[in-house]
Amino acid sequence: MIISAYITLFFCTIVIQKSFADVIESDIDSGENEFQITGRVDISSTSDKDWVPNTKIFVDGGDYFGYLKNDGSFAINGIPSGSYIVEVSNPNFIFESVRVDITSKGKMRARKLNTLRPSNVKTMPYPLEFKERTKAHYFQTREQWRLTDFLFNPMVLTMVLPLLLIMVLPKMMNSADPETQKEMQTQMKALNEKSSMPDMSEMLASFFGSDTKKSSKTKSTKRRS
Repeated sequence: MIISAYITLFFCTIVIQKSFADVIESDIDSGENEFQITGRVDISSTSDKDWVPNTKIFVDGGDYFGYLKNDGSFAINGIPSGSYIVEVSNPNFIFESVRVDITSKGKMRARKLNTLRPSNVKTMPYPLEFKERTKAHYFQTREQWRLTDFLFNPMVLTMVLPLLLIMVLPKMMNSADPETQKEMQTQMKALNEKSSMPDMSEMLASFFGSDTKKSSKTKSTKRRS
């Protein structure tokens, strides 16, 4: 009985050691095919570091994510080979996303994300460097009343400009040289003469009207005869 117990114990230890070895080998194999994405986030528009704990790094929309260290750097582990989109999420600032390509041998290539033209490749430095593009604006600024808006209103311009011309032109005429005044007077006379000429429509109406009067007179004379 004691010998059989020792034999079963011996076989149990062998099975347990083999299972542990298989688990360790699988972990090593899986670790060889997983890689790390590293980079740094910097916001130059502010000197405070309050944005560091509120900033997250998302890979492929949250399949993998990570947080920043105190110096703004990050490292996301356990990522297999493939192509991924890396995004920086912060409630107060907006960052540009980056696409990272990882080969099966662990070679990294960062390029600018272009959803419209994926074939247009523009490489970027690696490890990744993120800088804020602009501040996040959640509300539209309310329009304020300005004096220029009132002055450049079309209705105001149509009322003010003729008044200005009426007030300024006589002064310009008085301050002009005698020769220029004579030229302007001759031009005004020519315009008045042209305006006194009869209109073509009036001439045609009178011409055709006289013909109708003549025809009516001949008809009346014939009836009397």
